[in-house]
Amino acid sequence: MNTLKMLMELSKVKITFAVSLTTIAGYLLAKGSFDSGMILPTIGIFILACGSSALNHYQDSDRDKLMKRTQDRPIPSGRISSLGALLIAIGLSALGSGLIWLGSDFVGFQLGLLALVWYNGIYTPMKRRTAFAVIPGSVIGAIPPVVGWVAGGGSVFDPNALILAFFFFIWQVPHFWLLMLKYGEEYVAAGYPSITQRYDETMIRYMTFLWTVATAVAALLLPLSGLIHSSLITLVILASVIWLVVVFAGLLRKSKSAFNPFYYFMRINYFVLVMIISLSADPFLA
Repeated sequence: MNTLKMLMELSKVKITFAVSLTTIAGYLLAKGSFDSGMILPTIGIFILACGSSALNHYQDSDRDKLMKRTQDRPIPSGRISSLGALLIAIGLSALGSGLIWLGSDFVGFQLGLLALVWYNGIYTPMKRRTAFAVIPGSVIGAIPPVVGWVAGGGSVFDPNALILAFFFFIWQVPHFWLLMLKYGEEYVAAGYPSITQRYDETMIRYMTFLWTVATAVAALLLPLSGLIHSSLITLVILASVIWLVVVFAGLLRKSKSAFNPFYYFMRINYFVLVMIISLSADPFLA
């Protein structure tokens, strides 16, 4: 049981499970129906993301041991060796990539590898150098739904696929900056550059609000582009967007009580979860 728990931590299962849900949404939107063809690419993305996460643990282990939030992770806590984590990462990445190829095609396979290279080869080293690494790094979250789209028979160059990818790209920036507001000091202590070193809390709150508005606009592009066909889902998206902007307008208000970034962090996660469910349900309600 302890070994299983450690492997789940190493694989960041909560995050990788959410990633696989975006793959399902992309598949259903392209295919327009639910069938067994969705299984292999979804499992492949999940396993590949687990491998990428394990590799990230290996890459960041020297900094993880310096932060209270991460010092109990498998490698810094001594529950697994760096070599053991690396071997697991390689095995999961290879298996996940193979399943994507079998369940999709060579384009899907290439997209999966692109996500791996982008996360572990570009974003992970970049975040040690710049506080703005999250912006190019957010490309990673845009790839899994496109893998699902391609597996469902869609073209990677379809404008709707690009709009779908854009939404899953842009929401990650305010999501991450809210984390920085909560854990910025820990990141700085571990040697990472943080936007909290460049801007004060008020400015970061304003910037986060603007990126959240951009997320709301990206969400509205989904029905406006014709990707969404159900009137009910369109109304759900519209209501969710209004709710998101109203909630995040609180970032602009001064309050005597202590600011809680985690409150907003969870609410943008709720919003994206509603969006994933809505996108997945649309083909069945149109």
